[in-house]
Amino acid sequence: MAEHSIEKLLELLNTRFPQEISAITAPYELLTFECSALKVHDIIAVLKEDVETEFGFLTDLCGIHYPEKKGFELGVIYHLHNLKTNFRIRIKVFLPIDKPEIPTITDLFLGANWMERETYDFYGIIFTGHPDLRRILNVDDMVAFPMRREHPLEDPNRKDKKDEYFGR
Repeated sequence: MAEHSIEKLLELLNTRFPQEISAITAPYELLTFECSALKVHDIIAVLKEDVETEFGFLTDLCGIHYPEKKGFELGVIYHLHNLKTNFRIRIKVFLPIDKPEIPTITDLFLGANWMERETYDFYGIIFTGHPDLRRILNVDDMVAFPMRREHPLEDPNRKDKKDEYFGR
């Protein structure tokens, strides 16, 4: 695929992974879709290694928490970039909070190592097969995952704040 187009890429993905790609959008020409945790490694491997796609750069991998989406509370978002054609895509995978497991892609992108560790550290998402999945920024014995929206924004025990300063 000398030059990527959203239509060509979707045709290729739908041919190789029928019924695995869903929630397709393209805001600002950024192809975005969802897939299952079971297929994400295979999809990313094809996007990286296939001569027609060549998404050889993992721009970002991060987590997200939607507590209101029962059964799909946690998410992993991947951003891939083809440096030859300057084409980017975004892949979203949603997981249940009671079993937040997804395969690692460290075998495809070495840079995923730290990104997956950070996502584990802040969201508690377990990347199965990761070579060294442990906390990277928070203390090792921390039991909470601070980026989950389970905690109040402010510490209710603080006495040094006056609500009237904040319009409350």
